[in-house]
Amino acid sequence: MTASSHSNTARNLAQVVENIDVIEAYVAGLEESAFLADAKTRDAVERCLQRLIEALDRIRKRGDENIIPGLPWTGIQGLGNRLRHEYDAIDGVQIWAIVKEDLPSLKTAALKALKGFG
Repeated sequence: MTASSHSNTARNLAQVVENIDVIEAYVAGLEESAFLADAKTRDAVERCLQRLIEALDRIRKRGDENIIPGLPWTGIQGLGNRLRHEYDAIDGVQIWAIVKEDLPSLKTAALKALKGFG
C-alpha cells in the first residue's frame, strides 16, 4: 500500500465510522415502528448509508478490501446500487435490520482497522 493509498484508506475508514455514528444518533431511542413512520429519519439514515458505502467502495477499488476481512463486499455494493437507483423500492424494515444488526460489527471492524494506521 502506497503512502497515498494508506492515507486514503484511513480517511475512508474514518468516514465509515463517522456515518455510523451519525446513524446511531439519528435512531437513538427509536423503535422500529417509529423509524418506519419517520420519513425524515429514514431518508437521513439512507443518505448516511450511501456515504459509508461509497467510502467502502473506494477502499475496495484500491484493492484494500482485506483491511476488513469477511466483509460482504458484493452485498454492500448491491445495497449501494439500490439506494442510488431503486430508492423508491427501499424496504424500511431491511434498512432498520442493517442499522441494528450489521452496522455495530462494521463499526467495530472499521475502528480496529483504523488502529492499524495509527
